[in-house]
Amino acid sequence: MSQLSDTPQQTETVGLSRSRRAQEKRASSSKPPKPDKSGRELPRWASELIDWGRTLSIALIVVLLLHFFVFNLSTVEGHSMEPTLYEKEWLFVNKFSYYVGDPQREDVVILKDPSDRPDRKEFLVKRIIGLPGDTIEVRGGQLYRNGELIVEAYTDTPIEDLDYGPYQVEADTYFVMGDNRHARASLDSRSFGAVPRKLIQGRADFILWPIAKLNAL
Repeated sequence: MSQLSDTPQQTETVGLSRSRRAQEKRASSSKPPKPDKSGRELPRWASELIDWGRTLSIALIVVLLLHFFVFNLSTVEGHSMEPTLYEKEWLFVNKFSYYVGDPQREDVVILKDPSDRPDRKEFLVKRIIGLPGDTIEVRGGQLYRNGELIVEAYTDTPIEDLDYGPYQVEADTYFVMGDNRHARASLDSRSFGAVPRKLIQGRADFILWPIAKLNAL
């Protein structure tokens, strides 16, 4: 009488057991869909859509914070800052610098238009000429600050407008002028007075566009 061996049956049982464990492991390692508020599991596409929406929301918040508190881009309109800046050039405006420090002489700044003209613009770009306490005067086509003649390398002509001042800059205000010194080329502090600190939005640090004129200010 021949004997039957149980070895093949044991091998098959062990193989099935290993296969089942592998399947359970794969099932447990896969990320289950997120349940909704009612406790039901969301479809995978819905879960991924929520993750993408969260990521985009965080990115948008970061961009807005940078825009309002760190930097933004501004486009030059008009000719009041020639020959330093020309119309349609793009400027990199550093806002953060004035959160940690104060405007300085010769800074090129973006400010809210303080004039009350009907055709007033939202923003102006000008150069800071006088700080609080300075005395500004235009005499004989030349600029004087605190009685000293200022040599302005950024201009290309003597001041062609009428004499002005002397004018003492009040506390927490800044005297600004355009670099274009031709007659009636710039609406600035000679017309609307010194600018309150709170109206200065930031410092223009670079010309970004056109790329051929990429340069620090």
